[in-house]
Amino acid sequence: MKKITTLLCLLLTAAAWAQNPCASGRFATDLFPTVTTTSNVTYGSNTSWSGQATTLKLDVYEPTGDTASKRPLIIWVHGGSFIGGSKTDGDVSELAQRFAKKGYLCASIDYRIGFFPFDSANAVKAVVRAVQDLRASLRYFYKDAQTTNTYKVDTNLIYVGGSSAGAITALHLAYLNEECEIADYLSPTVITQLGGLEGASGNPGYSSKVQGVINGCGALARYSWLEAGDVPLCSVHGTNDNTVKYNRGIVNPGTPLMYLDGSRMLHERACAVGLENQFYTFPNAPHVPYAGNQAYMDTTANFIRDFLVQQLGCPDAILQAENAPLQTATLYPINYCSGNPVNEVCGGATGVTEINSLEAMIYPNPAQQTVTIVPNTDGAYTVEVFDLTGRKVLSSNKDFGVMELNLNGIAAGSYFVRISSGKSSYTQQFIKL
Repeated sequence: MKKITTLLCLLLTAAAWAQNPCASGRFATDLFPTVTTTSNVTYGSNTSWSGQATTLKLDVYEPTGDTASKRPLIIWVHGGSFIGGSKTDGDVSELAQRFAKKGYLCASIDYRIGFFPFDSANAVKAVVRAVQDLRASLRYFYKDAQTTNTYKVDTNLIYVGGSSAGAITALHLAYLNEECEIADYLSPTVITQLGGLEGASGNPGYSSKVQGVINGCGALARYSWLEAGDVPLCSVHGTNDNTVKYNRGIVNPGTPLMYLDGSRMLHERACAVGLENQFYTFPNAPHVPYAGNQAYMDTTANFIRDFLVQQLGCPDAILQAENAPLQTATLYPINYCSGNPVNEVCGGATGVTEINSLEAMIYPNPAQQTVTIVPNTDGAYTVEVFDLTGRKVLSSNKDFGVMELNLNGIAAGSYFVRISSGKSSYTQQFIKL
């Protein structure tokens, strides 16, 4: 009888834990005062953009003294425009430490960076390589959970997040599902040469599935990639971000990379299709405002914390931890229109409101045999080329994405190119050598 009673108690305890994993303040508060960091753990390898063999490493952040048999995992991805940055960057390192103190296992990864020439196609390749490496890091932890179980990861609770380029990487991992979706940027042959979306950066045969995305000032190539049934999304973004636009625009102005849809457009799309999401806007704030600013970091970490405890099924934990009345608590309800312009939650949205007028990148300028056109439209467009007398000398149509316009049929000289989409148009002068 004693054995039966003991077993019943264990089952009841397990059931209570399943219903409220935030018991005793875990995940909602800094339950663990210190963090144990293991640096430079190898999770894979692959070839860099320049053909060099690259060993891929990550840093692991664990709550010191934690005895839990299963823990949620957050993998953080650094920024740096896909040409710089490191797993030890201050913002991702601080986020990893903060959430490890709450009882999460965290990892911050290095991934393959660099590309040249600086054009749209090579920028897309850099994103694909980063996504491949992030997938390899996910497979590393799935493999560990099924073999040595060194890190005690709950594989049902794995999240990815990052800042800037790292957020772009996390978003594309979660919402870029088919290779054909990037056919306007890269040919099937090139995608195959890169290793496909899954890649070959290590730990083949294991899952790279995630349960949610944390987007810190990132963007997605097409907001339409967000669909009903996709994993939940948590975003923070400043309205004065001149690197990765809050709405839609060129990433890194002045360098011809690509147009991306920023966090506001992703939020509206998520609301329109019923995708669970949370969005916090920093009014008048620049790119990644929480990097090096304690007040912004506190707000960011608390907002992400509230999103995650909702995912874990214990939203009351925040109210209990802060001992705050409901009307002043920092817990943000999902899919509830609060009327708060800072914490933007869904409420009656039926689609994405286009804010930016039609714009385009046109390069190189001067041009020779071809000119590349990257418009910010999400649909079909027409390109027309006129000489200085106003005579149309060239015309072409595109359903979506980047156009490589062949100029071999026109003479050297100065021209105007006009891009039209719906009722909007954009004109820019260029020179053919």
